[in-house]
Amino acid sequence: MSTLLVVGSANADHVLTFDDLPQAGETLISQQYRLELGGKGANQAVAAARLRNAKQTISFISALGDDSNAAMMRNSWAADGIELEGCYQIADQSTGTAMIFVNQQGENSIGVVPGANAYLSAVHFQQQQAKFAQASYMLIQLETSLESVKAALQLARQHQCISLLNPAPAAMLSKEILSLVDIITPNETEAYALTGVEVSDQLSASKAADYFHRQGINKVVITLGSKGAYVSEQGKGQLIPAPIVNAIDTVAAGDTFNGALMVALDEGKSLQEAVIFANKASSIAVTRHGAQSSIPYRDQLNN
Repeated sequence: MSTLLVVGSANADHVLTFDDLPQAGETLISQQYRLELGGKGANQAVAAARLRNAKQTISFISALGDDSNAAMMRNSWAADGIELEGCYQIADQSTGTAMIFVNQQGENSIGVVPGANAYLSAVHFQQQQAKFAQASYMLIQLETSLESVKAALQLARQHQCISLLNPAPAAMLSKEILSLVDIITPNETEAYALTGVEVSDQLSASKAADYFHRQGINKVVITLGSKGAYVSEQGKGQLIPAPIVNAIDTVAAGDTFNGALMVALDEGKSLQEAVIFANKASSIAVTRHGAQSSIPYRDQLNN
């Protein structure tokens, strides 16, 4: 058996759909409202759980609030077979919350209230140190504090657990944090925030990847939406196209990609093969509404 570890956020997503996304100062009437289970960490854990093989176990470390949303989330994750010993409940705090606006083209704007996510800390990771020691890969994002991200990366490095950092939402990261990362997976916006390179094509993606390599990161995957992903390993890069689909909702597409990528790498696939697998999974997610509800199961990738 192989253990895969996801560390990060969990949110209750309030999703509103519109013809067009509201502009600054504009009030629009939403066509539909729904409550979804989300948060980048939770989405990635669910993606890994649904896309894993029979020999892989998914563990999730997160902080939930003292409310009904926390119980709903735990029940849903347990149904997907996620190991939840590392999911903490923080007294007198609400579970993280996100407001998501989605237009008819599947584009979205998201605002997040961290809630209990802000309380995930190195203390929790030390209590779950056995998980880091057992795991072959750890996947983490930036919806918890940078202090917690650094602590998790340090613990992963200490236990020779390969780390994947999905630097979302975009934030400035210190060289110290980047030096602890084995694989980084920004999108165009996040790559620009971290490198100063405006990524629009293969050439600019290569320049952004070179920046990460100079920070000591051997493997770089820059996701480019419908164009696919630029993959660079030890300075050698290529663009891997994504399947052509009719996207209706891009929420959790990146999270699906990252969860799938970790699963495939743990199976021994090359980085290029893992990206092809992840592209296929995320291309299914964008054809469905919702966050975790859009994430496919492994057997659906072959349909």
